[in-house]
Amino acid sequence: MPPIDLIAIDLDGTLLNTDEQVSQPNIDAINRARDAGITVLICTGRGLSESIRAMKAIDQRDPVMVAGGSIIADPITGHTIHRFTMNQQIVTQATELFHEAKCPALVMKDPAEIGYDYLVVHSDDEHPIHPITQWWFDDHQLKVEYARQVHHDEHPEHTVRVGIVAPSSISNPIARKLTELMGDDAWLYDFPCVMPRDHVGDVVHILELFAARINKWAAISWYLEQHQIDPSRVAAIGDQANDVPMIESAGIGIAMGNAIAEVQSHAQFITATNDNHGVAHAINAIVSDDLSLLKV
Repeated sequence: MPPIDLIAIDLDGTLLNTDEQVSQPNIDAINRARDAGITVLICTGRGLSESIRAMKAIDQRDPVMVAGGSIIADPITGHTIHRFTMNQQIVTQATELFHEAKCPALVMKDPAEIGYDYLVVHSDDEHPIHPITQWWFDDHQLKVEYARQVHHDEHPEHTVRVGIVAPSSISNPIARKLTELMGDDAWLYDFPCVMPRDHVGDVVHILELFAARINKWAAISWYLEQHQIDPSRVAAIGDQANDVPMIESAGIGIAMGNAIAEVQSHAQFITATNDNHGVAHAINAIVSDDLSLLKV
């Protein structure tokens, strides 16, 4: 038996290739892990509605950690198992900074409770959403509501994330201001977002703000406590900044071959890229109990 009870897998840049598809080798490897008695958890920055196609491709039945770890959801029923919500004062402060930069705030909600995925707070000036945001909303058929100001939000208790999509020249300075303003009171990421294949021009970032200490590993830890699983018997696979907490905390941290340098520096092993079935290579090494198959 492999020394691993659970494998946590990111979606974008990890399980999904550049065409946002799950390859057959990855599907086969996930089934092999399940057959070996290993629980497979998907841990993604996406919301559940944004992850459905991938969940169906791998017939995911175990819980999924979505919205950057702020929601643990049942992929079959869509019900929320556990949720980490944000302080409304932090949401308000962040939104004010976003509006100063003429960016609408993208307030992610728990749709299982209120029936929609995002509240777009676009200010009295009605700042337009970025074209990539509109593409994302349309492509995933998300349910979106709109408001001018945060105090118009009818369901603040269901907010799990607030952010913007904007060129890095805009998101980077805001991220620095938020870090200075919030300190340890919030968890922040600022990294390239998923973009259409035909996108040209500036690199577009997604800036995401969560409740303090809420990330993918926080969600995994909650699950481990519920099921009495030792963190040393967890493997985590990812590629981007929001995967660092789970890769550095898991018993086995595996970076994708296409992972950013920060992720690779925290990982113990490196697998193939997402376009070369890196997840399958990693899982096969774990199930075979032969990690020498991976790069150190």
